[in-house]
Amino acid sequence: MTGSEILLKSLTSNNITTIFGYPGGAIMPIYDALSKNQQLRHILVRHEQGAIHAAEGYARATNKIGVCFATSGPGATNLVTGLVDALMDSVPILAITGQVQSDLIGKEAFQETDVVGITSVITKYNFLITDPCMIEDTMYEAIKIAKSQRPGPVLIDISKDAQTNEVTSRKNIYHIPIDMKKINEKLVRDACEIINNSKRPLILAGHGIRIASSYSELHKFSDNGNIPVACTLHGLSVINEGSPRYIGMLGMHGNYAPNMATAKSDCIIALGMRFDDRVTGRLDDYAKSAKIIHVDINKNEFDKNVKTHISIHTDLKDFFKLANNKLKYQKRSNWFKDLDKWSTQEKIKVLDREEKNNNLTCAYIIKRLSDITDGRAYVISDVGQNQMITARYYKSKIPNSFFTSGGAGTMGFALPAGIGVKIAKPQEEVWIVVGDGGIQMTLQELAVIKQENLNIKIAIINNSFLGMVRQWQDMFFDGQLSHVSLKNPDFITLAKGFGIKGETVNSKDNVDNAIKKARKYKGAYIIEFKTQKEEVIFPMIEPGASTEEIRLE
Repeated sequence: MTGSEILLKSLTSNNITTIFGYPGGAIMPIYDALSKNQQLRHILVRHEQGAIHAAEGYARATNKIGVCFATSGPGATNLVTGLVDALMDSVPILAITGQVQSDLIGKEAFQETDVVGITSVITKYNFLITDPCMIEDTMYEAIKIAKSQRPGPVLIDISKDAQTNEVTSRKNIYHIPIDMKKINEKLVRDACEIINNSKRPLILAGHGIRIASSYSELHKFSDNGNIPVACTLHGLSVINEGSPRYIGMLGMHGNYAPNMATAKSDCIIALGMRFDDRVTGRLDDYAKSAKIIHVDINKNEFDKNVKTHISIHTDLKDFFKLANNKLKYQKRSNWFKDLDKWSTQEKIKVLDREEKNNNLTCAYIIKRLSDITDGRAYVISDVGQNQMITARYYKSKIPNSFFTSGGAGTMGFALPAGIGVKIAKPQEEVWIVVGDGGIQMTLQELAVIKQENLNIKIAIINNSFLGMVRQWQDMFFDGQLSHVSLKNPDFITLAKGFGIKGETVNSKDNVDNAIKKARKYKGAYIIEFKTQKEEVIFPMIEPGASTEEIRLE
């Protein structure tokens, strides 16, 4: 067998069925072998960045590894943004790139780039293969690394001759140890004792809940101790947002109650989250009254940003197995009264005000989308104002159904990632929410939706601005708007050019009908919502402020 054939066999033997990619000269032998393979489905994207974001969407929706192919040089470097995105958001990705002949490496050959060097700091690990005998063992190790502990991207760069040459033997050249520490049961007992004795406990649920698929365990943990749950951006949809103990999203543009609760809590239980700056605000004033219990699979996160009282290095499923039997139900009436008070303040100063706005706003659109779909759609948001509003207003009722770019904040993420989600979940209702700026970064992937006949719905929030940048310029740069006004194309005419149906909505009166029409239509459908130009997102924790200094207006 050739190296290319061994590569594809290694994919199928690891239960990989789907690849997103774009062919080119240095990876052509692999594509030749792929044309004869009946077990692997290949999705031809229109740009390599689209391939890796689609692989991310697929991986996030399935908790399996996402795979993408690209050729050497510019093909490989076009994966860089997606690798950063996957690394920061803990997404298991296997990126396979072609490389020039091994005897040409380092000689500035046509489309040669040191991909391993470029990507060494934005992957969990990367490999250069110049001998086909290395492929099978490398593939095994790469997949193990990508999926283990805190998941992330791994890149394999394969020279063209390693793809074409025949495999004469197998070289077992790698064995990269995975550090898995046995759970410390005493720490779990100590943590539960602190929680049981607390009057104002608060669960901060992060992406780790999704990685561990511990949704029911989280519900049980919250129920057993009667503990309110707040979610990070990536923690959204780990808990039914209709739950009486769910109090909202943390962070800079999160809900008022969870941010105030962070400042007032006497015990914070951080589950699979990393205390990033958008959650903590000013660190020296963060959760000063709380004993902090941090549970995470990645020990490098402990005490990195926030000093913890107890750190438990383990898989969340193992933690819940021990902890769920040790919690005692406490009524905590005063604590829940405070939470209700803060939620009411946000309702009066933010939600009611937005409800009374006669203009078409993103907030109104997402609220209606949430109500009409009953929170049961898979939603992929882009980055910017549309992201924060979707995160706050779409009330997910099914596990692992909200996806966005968090750590990297990658504009253009939603469209290709939504394709990956739909490929992974073909029977589910999938909505992409994207701004007029973000859609123009990857809109070529609309061709993939048509080519694959994907029943995806797309809501374009068109306010003719780079909305979040405009808001910050308005608030923090004396209202001096610099290069944020957009002269946009006719998105519905563009959609028609791709063979996709769509319509434009200009007023609140037409929102419901458009959403219902899109849902009923058997195929891809785009709604361009022309919204109020200068929508401002509140609540907001200003840069340098503490969580307690969150603004409602």
